[in-house]
Amino acid sequence: MPSSPAPVISQLVRSRAALVLDGWTDRAIAEAARGGTLVSLRRGWFVHSQEYKTLWPEQRHHAHVIAVARDARATAVMSHSSAAVLWGLPLYGIRCTRVHITCGGPSRISSGTDVLRHLAPLPAPDLALRDGIRCTSLSRTVFDLVRTLPLEAAVAVADAAERQMAERGREWDLDAVISWRRQLEQRLTAAGGARGIRQARWVAEFADGRAQLPGESVSRVQLRRLGFADPDLQVSVEGPHGWDYFVDFGLAEVRSFGEFDGKTKYLDEAMRSGKTLEQVLLEEKQREDWIRGRTQWRFARWGSEHIVTPAAFAARLAAFGIRAP
Repeated sequence: MPSSPAPVISQLVRSRAALVLDGWTDRAIAEAARGGTLVSLRRGWFVHSQEYKTLWPEQRHHAHVIAVARDARATAVMSHSSAAVLWGLPLYGIRCTRVHITCGGPSRISSGTDVLRHLAPLPAPDLALRDGIRCTSLSRTVFDLVRTLPLEAAVAVADAAERQMAERGREWDLDAVISWRRQLEQRLTAAGGARGIRQARWVAEFADGRAQLPGESVSRVQLRRLGFADPDLQVSVEGPHGWDYFVDFGLAEVRSFGEFDGKTKYLDEAMRSGKTLEQVLLEEKQREDWIRGRTQWRFARWGSEHIVTPAAFAARLAAFGIRAP
C-alpha cells in the first residue's frame, strides 16, 4: 500500500448517470470504455483511465468495492479482502477479481461474475461502517483473512492491523497490543476446528505490528524459514547529531542489520519531502556508513524481488556475508 496520501477513491468512481449529467452520451461512454479512456469497474460504473493508472492494486479493488456497494439493492456487508481495503490493510500478492460480501442469513445478494457471497453469522460487534460502506469489523476482517490467505499475505495483514491498533508515532502502545492480541486469540479459540484455523493461530502468534511494510512482514517469514531467530524490529542506533537512526531489522545472533528497501521511498516525490533522488541516496549512504562504523555490524539491504522465495533471500543475505547460525 502507498505511504503517500491516497486519492479519495470515492470521488473517482463515476456512475453512468453522473457521466450523463456531465454531458456524456451513452454512445460516448461506450466508445470511451472500448477505447480505454474509461475503465469499467462493473456495468454502469467507471473510473477515468488516467486516474485508474495511478492507483495501487488495493486502491483499484477499493474502487470496485465502492461500485458494488452503490449498486447493492440489499444491505451488503463487505468482508475478507474487500473489507481489508476499506480498513487500509495490504493484500500482498493477491489479485482481487471479485468483491467479497458476507451475509448473516438468507439474502437477495447472490454470487456473480464480480461478487462472491459468503454465508456466515454476523453478530453486531462484527459490523462496522467505513466511509459510508458496511463492512466487517477490523478484528473480524483479520480473522477471516488469516485463515484463508496464503501465509505471507496473512502475516502482512495481521502485522498491519496490529500496527493500526498500537502505533502512536514512534511510540508503541503495549496495552493496545495486549488487548488486540487477546481479542484475536478469543476469536480463534471460539472457532475450534474451523477451516484454516491452524495457520491462523500460527499467524496470530507470529504477528508483530512494528513491521511497517508488507515487504518487512514477508521478510520476517522468510527469515524464520531460513533458521534465523526472530529479529528485533525498528532497532534504534544512536546517530551523530543527537537523534537516533532506526533500522528495520536487527539480527543480533549474527551481528547484522537489515533493511527492506521498497522503491516507493526513492521514487515517490511526496515521500522524498522535496529532496532529489540523489540527496536521498547520499543521505542513506551516510546513515548506513555511520551505523556500520558505530556498531561494527554487517548491513544488508533487499527488495521485493529478493524475498519471493527463501532461497532467493538466502542468496541475497549471503552476498553480504550473512548466514543463519
